[in-house]
Amino acid sequence: SSPPQSWTSSCCSPPRFQARLCALVADSGAMEMPGDDRRMGTLLPPMKMPSNSRYSALIQQRHNTLGSLELWQQVKCPGGASEEEWIALSTVDMFNEINLLAGAVQDLCTNTTCPEMNAGLYTFQWADETTQVPVKLSAPQYFERLLKWVEKQLTDETFVPVEPGVPFPPTFKKGMKVIYKRLFRIYAHIFHAHYQEMMEVDADAHLNHSFQHFVFFVKEFQLVTDQELEPLKDLVKMYVEKMNEGKRAKGEAAS
Repeated sequence: SSPPQSWTSSCCSPPRFQARLCALVADSGAMEMPGDDRRMGTLLPPMKMPSNSRYSALIQQRHNTLGSLELWQQVKCPGGASEEEWIALSTVDMFNEINLLAGAVQDLCTNTTCPEMNAGLYTFQWADETTQVPVKLSAPQYFERLLKWVEKQLTDETFVPVEPGVPFPPTFKKGMKVIYKRLFRIYAHIFHAHYQEMMEVDADAHLNHSFQHFVFFVKEFQLVTDQELEPLKDLVKMYVEKMNEGKRAKGEAAS
């Protein structure tokens, strides 16, 4: 089946929503928290990589190619770069992006409107190192718990080392897969529960672009399985077909 037509509309983002996005993009690529705790409409403060870290050259390299590549090309690890460093840096950006989206729906997604974290017929419970038995949460509670958990993972230098020469742990890729599997659920809930409302404020184009970027990235590095993407499978399929068309046009093998 095809994705709902409403999920593929192409209107522009509203000025307020776009302003929040631009503020994050201009400040992307980092992990230090702003001292004044400004949130710019996000649930948590945006993250930054330290300015003088092992990621500095990679941040500059990415900045130099910004806007010159197709979206599916932008997710690829630059030649000569460490795949682990690229995934780490990209995940901080992904966190900021999803944090922005979660903040954008704060007035729409409440404990009253969304008492259960779900995506259509799929429901999600929360468990982590301190919550061994999965618990039911409202969608906004799940969003906040998840983003705080991801923030904790990404600021743990034993998981995401900052100093040059410090090796990534053997469990890095496995840990990233858990992060992305869970972050996907925020997109899944917003598409299923709030897409019509996002359209009404002209924010659907940004949501589609953001999720497309997410799909291209997780497919490039095999971070989320097709089974885990099932709640948005038709939309994912459409994006993958678009990516493969681009690859074939460039003479590359399709995914």
